[in-house]
Amino acid sequence: MRSFFHGLFMRRLGVRRILRWSLRVGLLLLVLVGGVLAWHRDELHRLLAVNSLFAEDRIVANFSAMDRLFFHAALPVDVGTTVPLEVAPRRLPELSGWLQARSVTAIVVLKDGAVAYERYRLGTSAADRRISWSMAKSFLSALFGILHAEGVIADLDEPVTRYAPTLAGTAYDGVSIRNVLQMSSGVRFDEDYFDFHSDINRMGRVLALGGSMDAFAASLSEREREPGQAWQYVSIDTHVIGMVIRGASGRGIGELLAERLLQPIGVESSPYYVTDGDGTAFVLGGLNMSTRDYARFGQLFLQRGVWDGHQVVPSDWVDESTRASANTAPGRIGYGYQWWVPVDATEGEFLARGVYGQFIYVNRPAGVVVALNSADRSFAAAGVFADTLARFREIAATLHGSAETTAAHTAVAAPTANAVD
Repeated sequence: MRSFFHGLFMRRLGVRRILRWSLRVGLLLLVLVGGVLAWHRDELHRLLAVNSLFAEDRIVANFSAMDRLFFHAALPVDVGTTVPLEVAPRRLPELSGWLQARSVTAIVVLKDGAVAYERYRLGTSAADRRISWSMAKSFLSALFGILHAEGVIADLDEPVTRYAPTLAGTAYDGVSIRNVLQMSSGVRFDEDYFDFHSDINRMGRVLALGGSMDAFAASLSEREREPGQAWQYVSIDTHVIGMVIRGASGRGIGELLAERLLQPIGVESSPYYVTDGDGTAFVLGGLNMSTRDYARFGQLFLQRGVWDGHQVVPSDWVDESTRASANTAPGRIGYGYQWWVPVDATEGEFLARGVYGQFIYVNRPAGVVVALNSADRSFAAAGVFADTLARFREIAATLHGSAETTAAHTAVAAPTANAVD
């Protein structure tokens, strides 16, 4: 009996020791995990930001605060000498129902270079610097055109690997500069924004975790088809354009864009780029500016690259880049060099376009530019783009037809320059 109790005691003692050691190990693991979490706190914050970026209760605020969510870099622009846009309110068609349906956060309409209509919604203001998403592609195209005219990049039919040698041996080996400008690289890339495992969303997680966008581009090894064979929207093609510019010029995109494009047109806000962990600008969608400054850029292209008497972007590049030259499917929207061209576009009608309802619409015959920022979670639904384009054309037709309300439209008085609702 004595040996039985002795054994029981020893077993209990063993259990206590095991429990004590388990507790110590558990505490040690908690400390280690806590340390790892603290060490990677910023990375986790950015990853969580990516996963909730488009949540219904956060999307509006997020789109005006990308500098609080991701790596970013200010563009060296002096806004102290900016001459504000002239304000000349005009009467427009009734827009309130459409603005609400499309979750529009800001709209700026220019007529002959003056602000004809301006409104900020859903708690935003004129001071907000809003994410461009893919409108940034058109800005990069403009910068490319400037450097191309200077001979920095002389031939559009050269392979991208001449200036971006790290792409040798990848899916981009043998792809020309013209191919990536026209989104015709043939590289296999899934652009489904609603699929967690798509390439575009994998790329977003690389960006959030501080990875390298250059390395991500170089990791793509498969082709859907031969280069130039057909148009397919592949956002990483635009990053490759950025790699070409950096390789040819030896300078960063942010510095070049500020110096050659944004400073000359006198942007009013202090722009910035979202960047990867290496500080490389997220050129395919990471530009952040005010809606007025997006409108300024549209006005520059309406004026065929001229601003205040100076040729900022070569006029022939403006014309070539906004012409539907890519091999898109018959009857579908056209594409130039990172600009969209409607199927039935009039001469001088084109647009920059980004997900969730970002637009710069240019209608040269009407002298009208519409810059639109939105947080539209239904942007990809059937008929939404067609309806938006129809609204832009209605605005252009109204302003082109008369300084006053035409009988064909129900109009509202244009708000003051900083109207908010």
